[in-house]
Amino acid sequence: MKIMHFTFASVAALALVACANETPAEDTAADTTAVADDATAAGTIVEVAQGNQDFSTLVTAVTAAELGETLSGAGPFTVFAPTNAAFEKLPAGTVEKLTTEDKDTLKSILTYHVVEGSVDAATLTQAITDAGDAGYTVKTVNGGNLTAKIVDGGVVLTDAAGNTSKVTATDVAASNGMIHVIDTVLMPM
Repeated sequence: MKIMHFTFASVAALALVACANETPAEDTAADTTAVADDATAAGTIVEVAQGNQDFSTLVTAVTAAELGETLSGAGPFTVFAPTNAAFEKLPAGTVEKLTTEDKDTLKSILTYHVVEGSVDAATLTQAITDAGDAGYTVKTVNGGNLTAKIVDGGVVLTDAAGNTSKVTATDVAASNGMIHVIDTVLMPM
């Protein structure tokens, strides 16, 4: 699978979701530091996710969808990574069903959280500002779009179904890209 040929990809170990941040920019930077301290920034996106217990569900999903090798590749990728708490918001049994019975849907959800290239928070924020009130369209690796807007000083992602996710931490560096932490799993359909 040539995920690098897609224009916007953001996944790092499960159905990653785009999200918004209602906390001030200073708080987001503090959150990023905490996540970066927990993760091994020198590793690949997958290794960073594996090094942070808050991403264990994502890692399980990425493994089940057989995306680990891709997300450990050269990239670069930007992943909007949902935390375990984000996955817990899904209806009961959803993660289990996706990881055991519906891996094609799981792969679609996860690649909906991945963007091609390494996009840091400053670049994303500037693109959103430049796009104006309509928001910035982010093309994901699965071919779908997310809409990114600034809401109450933080980045919020809206998925194809109109669901939103807040970015709670940014710029978690990996050797093959960047991770931005989100609070909700986004759905491509």
